Amino acid sequence: MHDTLGLLEEARQLASDVGYVVREEPLGELVGGPCVVGGERRILLNLEQGPAERLEVILRALAADPRVEPEPKSRLLAKRLAAVGGHHR
Repeated sequence: MHDTLGLLEEARQLASDVGYVVREEPLGELVGGPCVVGGERRILLNLEQGPAERLEVILRALAADPRVEPEPKSRLLAKRLAAVGGHHR
């Protein structure tokens, strides 16, 4: 759980660094994910999901964004991003 919470916080910061606004809101049955609202890029995370599920949502959004590659990140986050990105290629 500690790794998950740490990775979630690091992923949130990385998303912010590349220009996303990360919002955590109760979304009911919606999973969340990236979107654009009024020209602002956002990643919506469902507060009703656990940290592991929210982490997966943000990882999928970041793995699909080429601006993330050159950004500094921990080895663990880089490994998780590569694993998620590999599923969608």
